[in-house]
Amino acid sequence: MQDMQLTEKTIHLWLPNMFGFKGGIQVYSAFLLEAIQNIYPKAKYEVFLKHDVSLPENYPCLPETKFHFTGQIPLAFRSAAFATKLMLSGIQKRPNLIISSHINFTVVASTLKRIFGIPYWAVAHGVDAWDITNPTLKNALDNADRILAVSGYTRDRFVKEQNFEPKKVDILPNTFDRSRFHPAPKPDYLLQKHGLKREQPVILTVARLSKAEQYKGYDQIIKALPAIRQYIPDVRYIIVGKGDDRPRIEQLIAELGMEHNVTLAGFVADEQLCDYYNLCDVFAMPSKGEGFGIVYLEALACGKPVLGGNQDGAIDALCHGELGALVNPDDTQAIAQTLIQILQGVYPHRLMYEPERLRYEVIDTYGFERFQKTLATQLDGHFQLKKMGVKS
Repeated sequence: MQDMQLTEKTIHLWLPNMFGFKGGIQVYSAFLLEAIQNIYPKAKYEVFLKHDVSLPENYPCLPETKFHFTGQIPLAFRSAAFATKLMLSGIQKRPNLIISSHINFTVVASTLKRIFGIPYWAVAHGVDAWDITNPTLKNALDNADRILAVSGYTRDRFVKEQNFEPKKVDILPNTFDRSRFHPAPKPDYLLQKHGLKREQPVILTVARLSKAEQYKGYDQIIKALPAIRQYIPDVRYIIVGKGDDRPRIEQLIAELGMEHNVTLAGFVADEQLCDYYNLCDVFAMPSKGEGFGIVYLEALACGKPVLGGNQDGAIDALCHGELGALVNPDDTQAIAQTLIQILQGVYPHRLMYEPERLRYEVIDTYGFERFQKTLATQLDGHFQLKKMGVKS
C-alpha cells in the first residue's frame, strides 16, 4: 500500500550537508534519507544540500534521486543562493512533502505552503531549536505540518519555549550504524601510540572542541581528575576531537598539573572511532546542552559504560539512567565519584559491565531498524490524512 500511495509523489529533502563535516545533524540527515527511501522506494526524491559540492562515488541511494548542491558558492552568498534554489524548485516541482533537517530552512517552506499549499516537516535537534527569538522563524515553525524532535527533552523544551502545539511534535530519536561499532579488545596500536598499559584505566570523550560548545563537559572531567587520581593514580583521560577551544583546555590541564593524565588526540578518522571507544573503560560526556548525543549510542554499541549529564538529551540517549549513569554536569565532585565507582567496578547498575547486553539494548532501542519503523508510522499517518483531506 505504501508503494502504490507514493508512486507518483515527490518528496524534497532540504539538508545542511552530509558528506564533508560529520556532526550530529549530518549523520541524522544521512539516516533520514536512507530510511525514507527504504520506506517509499517508488517515490521521486530531490535532495538539496547547502554546504556540499558533489555526491561521493557509489553513494547508496535510489538511482533516480536528484541531488542539488550550493557548496561551491562563496559562503557570503550561499544562504541566499540556497534559499533561491529551494524556492524555485518548490514552485516548479510542487513536491507532495518537504522535509528539512534544519529548522532554519523552514522560512522558505512556509512561503511555499502559504502560496501553493505544500506541506513541510522540520527536524529539531537541540540548540538550534531553543531560545528562538526571530519572529519570521517562529512563524515558519508555527506553520509547519510537523516537527520531528530527536529526543523527549528537545521536544518538551521546544514546546515550552515556543508555546508550540504539542500534538504537532513527534519524536524521531537519533540512530547509528550498528555495523561500525562493536565490542573488541583494546587495540594494540592505540595502546602503543598513547603510551598506555592494557590494564590502565581510560576515560574517553568524543566531542568537538568548540568555544561555542563548552557545554560538552570535557572541562568538568579535567577538573575532576585530581580527585579521581587519588584513587586511580594512573587514570588517563583521552579527548577525541578538534576545535578552537583547545588552547583553553591545554591551559586548564597545565593549571591543574594534569599533563600526564590527559591526552588530546585531536581529529580521528571515522574508521578509527570504534577503536577509540574500545580503548576506553568508560565513555564520559557530562554535557548540559546536547539535543541527544549520538556518541553515547556508539559507545554503548561497543559495550562501554557511559556517563552523561542529567540536564539535556543525554537523559533520552541513556534511557533515563537505564543504559548508563546520569550526573549533575555542574557537580565536579559527583562526576569524580561516579567515574571512580565505574572504573573500580562497583557502580550499582550491573548492566554497565555486561558489554553484549549493553550492545543489544542500545540496538533494540535506537538501532536503524527502529528509526525506520518509527519514521514509516509517522509518514504513513501524514499521507493517509492528506488523502482524506485532513490537516496533519
